[in-house]
Amino acid sequence: MLIRDTGQFLDQGTLWWGTEGTCRNCPAAWCEQDSGGATPEEIRQALLTEHGPARLRLTAPEANRVTVLRVLREVHELSPAQARARAGELRTSGLVGTLVEMELIAARLRARSVAVTVETSPS
Repeated sequence: MLIRDTGQFLDQGTLWWGTEGTCRNCPAAWCEQDSGGATPEEIRQALLTEHGPARLRLTAPEANRVTVLRVLREVHELSPAQARARAGELRTSGLVGTLVEMELIAARLRARSVAVTVETSPS
């Protein structure tokens, strides 16, 4: 039987992800960790299933649009058009992702004086 553990964390402003597994019936075990770029979708989905999504919302709708676009482009390496679409989403319904992903964007926005909140669903 395979036992698998996955996670995401922030270290000095960088998003890291990791996964490890062990076999209960044999000595096999493995561990994988990386940073930067996107977390593999398989790991993201496992975290969303286990912990539920988090939603990032602007608390002040008049937030500086250029600042928001710049942060979204930096965090996600987005094109200007992609960043505009994500900024529109942030201004209306909010951005949804793992708690760590939303806290990373929130920290970068707060560092530039953009007021945001991160909401999670009660477990």
